Amino acid sequence: MDNKVILTMRGISMTFPGVKALDNVDFTLRQGEIHALMGENGAGKSTLIKCLTGINAFEAGEIRVDGIDGPVVNHSTLDAQKKGISTVYQEVNLCPNLSVAENLFIGREPKTKLGTIDWREMTKRSEKIMKDLDMQVDVTQNLEEYSLALQQMIAIARAVDMDCKVLILDEPTSSLDDNEVMKLFTLMRQLKEKGVGIIFVTHFLEQVYEVCDRITVLRNGKLVGEYPIADLPRVKLVAAMMGKDFDDLASIKSEETPKFSDEDILIDAQGLSHKGKIKPFDLKIHKGEVVGLTGLLGSGRSELARVIYGADKNQTGTLQVNGKEEKINAPIDAMKLGMGLLPDDRKAEGIIGDLSVRENIILALQAKRGVFRLLPMSKQVEIADKYIDILQIKTASRETLIKQLSGGNQQKVILARWLATDPDFLILDEPTRGIDVGTKTEIQKLVLQLAGEGKSLIFISSEIEEMLRTCSKMAVLRDGEKVGEIVEDLSQETVMKAIAGGDGNE
Repeated sequence: MDNKVILTMRGISMTFPGVKALDNVDFTLRQGEIHALMGENGAGKSTLIKCLTGINAFEAGEIRVDGIDGPVVNHSTLDAQKKGISTVYQEVNLCPNLSVAENLFIGREPKTKLGTIDWREMTKRSEKIMKDLDMQVDVTQNLEEYSLALQQMIAIARAVDMDCKVLILDEPTSSLDDNEVMKLFTLMRQLKEKGVGIIFVTHFLEQVYEVCDRITVLRNGKLVGEYPIADLPRVKLVAAMMGKDFDDLASIKSEETPKFSDEDILIDAQGLSHKGKIKPFDLKIHKGEVVGLTGLLGSGRSELARVIYGADKNQTGTLQVNGKEEKINAPIDAMKLGMGLLPDDRKAEGIIGDLSVRENIILALQAKRGVFRLLPMSKQVEIADKYIDILQIKTASRETLIKQLSGGNQQKVILARWLATDPDFLILDEPTRGIDVGTKTEIQKLVLQLAGEGKSLIFISSEIEEMLRTCSKMAVLRDGEKVGEIVEDLSQETVMKAIAGGDGNE
């Protein structure tokens, strides 16, 4: 593809306090190409976009835009827009209470000779924009009358009408259904024909192969490489994003696969779903079984677990617990059925920083008992001391505020919180993220110990090796859909091929 280069970013580096967010990253965009920017969470995709659009100031490197002499530094998104660089985010940042026409021309309304807004001209120009993009929209209606997908397309139409050469679509399909995604892709292809260069930030692999020409992969703030789509089969893309290479995959010998009988089923989910996040799925979990949920970040691992637990209410399907159909409307219902959830974001959803270690540990047990049956202080102390000892939580005392503990020890406190409720079924979402190797091993041993006691667990981790050490089967997720289960041949290669989809040659 010898299309004209319209954007080059060279040697872009940026540091947040204590973290090198971007380290000498290059990126090139050509006219009339759809270019995927890929990488796991924390890879640096958003930071690179923000450096381009003037939200972040970068320390080193240079940006050049076709038609502008010399390096470009944008100081705001408006600055970037004036140079032909527009961004449409996952959350549409338009005004729902204004008409489509008003949204299209916000801040640049056509004026009459008297200096007032020329409504007729604005309507006429808005209708032309919509017609040019094949969109059937009444431009006099309020934006809120239209679906999220249409609102997103209107945001794109606005960007395009402002003469953008570079259109950045940041996770635009996260809240759209399949039909809406197809419409968006049609629009993207039309813009490509018109010579617009599109940077497509997404975590949906299927969509990348459906619509993109090239892929740039980032990992840990560094450039892994830029590839024409034909040269990067899915398995290789997954390997590039995760930092694995098929030639040196360490095979971890698993023990005999445990056998479970149908009488032992604790959780039986049939057709559970949550709109826009997770498509209908079936999952059976036996007593004493550790089921791994695997897939790239954003594949729906956490969402699937949250639907079972009732943190996100299911819209379809049924859930049986111990052979009995149960309605879980909220997490408290799940807790009363003997379930626990260790969330992946311990800062936002786990710890309560201004409470002590003791108070954080007894929180779930107290919630389960209800507000009128307070745990006696002697019992609280006994429970806190027991788990501080079992989990080797490093804290000055049980009354130390949890926010003063290290991340790994905070994680152990939240684990203690759920163990104190003596759950039959425990969901651990990234339980070892950001903690030291020694503590990771302790948590992995604990998972196997709990399974040995007959408890059932869902284990979610970005590290395939640790899942292979702990899980007896893995459910594979891709783009919000459970696409398979691996029981027999649990190896790093089979798991990565399943995550990538197909046989790795497509």
